[in-house]
Amino acid sequence: MRNRLVGTYVLLLCMVLVALEVPFAIALSNRETERVVADRLADATRFASLAAPALRSDELESLKDELRSYYALYGIATMLVDQDQRVLSVFGTPVTDFDTIVRGALAGRQVSTPSTLWPWQSRRLIVAVPVSDGGAVLGSVLLASPTGHSRQSVVVSWLALGIGGLLAVAACVLTAYGLAGWVLRPVTRLDAAAHEIAAGSTAARVKPGLGPPELRRLSVSFNEMADAVAESLERQRSFVAHASHQLRNPLTVLRLRIEDLGDSAGPDEHALVLAETDRFADVLDGLLALARAERGLHETSPVDAVAVARSRASAWQPLSARREIELVTSAPSSPLVACFVPTALDQALDALIDNALKFTPAGGRVEVAVAALDGGVQVSVRDSGPGLTPAQLELATERFWRAPDAQNVDGAGLGLSIVTVLIEASGGRFTLEPADGGGLLAKIWAPGPTT
Repeated sequence: MRNRLVGTYVLLLCMVLVALEVPFAIALSNRETERVVADRLADATRFASLAAPALRSDELESLKDELRSYYALYGIATMLVDQDQRVLSVFGTPVTDFDTIVRGALAGRQVSTPSTLWPWQSRRLIVAVPVSDGGAVLGSVLLASPTGHSRQSVVVSWLALGIGGLLAVAACVLTAYGLAGWVLRPVTRLDAAAHEIAAGSTAARVKPGLGPPELRRLSVSFNEMADAVAESLERQRSFVAHASHQLRNPLTVLRLRIEDLGDSAGPDEHALVLAETDRFADVLDGLLALARAERGLHETSPVDAVAVARSRASAWQPLSARREIELVTSAPSSPLVACFVPTALDQALDALIDNALKFTPAGGRVEVAVAALDGGVQVSVRDSGPGLTPAQLELATERFWRAPDAQNVDGAGLGLSIVTVLIEASGGRFTLEPADGGGLLAKIWAPGPTT
């Protein structure tokens, strides 16, 4: 942005310099031309005053001597033409196309060409003055002067003008960079603070009192907004942490009561209920970890994705059997380790398997698969339900969103959004796409442990 701002300043200055220096450069050329023309006209007029009596008496020798000496001294070609345009005398390179010039002089006018000396033109400067005697025009005197020295003077003047313009541009660039830095310094700090806040550092703030008044007010407003957002997030995270902590007490009491009922229930059912109670405690621990993760303090740990997938599929087998849905697991026999926030994979698979069983009709199939992919582990859940349209897939992970044809199905529309938060907090990615042959395919990918 600084470069664009400086570029704008320099462009405006260049436009001003062009508007000022181009007319000034033209004026310098015209001034040099007028000076040379005035000097040559003065010489030509003096020769015309000498030529009048010489033409009357037809005594031209003394006049020719004057013209010869002038050419030898200054290198300026001279021509003497009578009223019939006959060349009476010439010294130096003659002017070949003098008809127009001579006609103007024979008409009683002083004539010069070219009108302006330009550096890129090498034409001679030609002046012609009439030779008059008693009101009658007897002929014309022409002077053809080289313009190299005059054009060089114009070039020197233009170079001085150009160097002055370049120095002005250089001064403008230096000044513009300083000014742009002063103006944009608060914007740069605002941008850095916004990125720090987006990365999880809610303590990032902008130092007030920098830049112009408008940006100073913006810095103050930004800091006030950041304070409000940080306070709101802290309240939310504190609520989650406190709620998770407070739920552990009744959960402990519930587990003790379940242990006391061990004799009245079958050993398998008793063990299953205790296992689910322990998992509930793990979920609460996961909520605490997620609250820390949102503060930017989360830590991931290695998890055997194969073991977790088999465990969660086994836990959902009774419900799948009741609904006459085949729930299978496709995973290698050896462990596949990936890094997750504590209990993130457990909770994500529970949400995905729950959704798959809800929307898969009786006689359908739900498959939980685990495979190594791209230096990490991919865990997928595929069902044979009705699936989602492309438009619905874009909305499926939004909180409280539910498909129009699923309004009567139990649920709050939070499952997929919770999966998204858990997996992204673990540094992975979560995607939804149509499954081959119909249904929905949900994919979880997480990185492997670093060595």
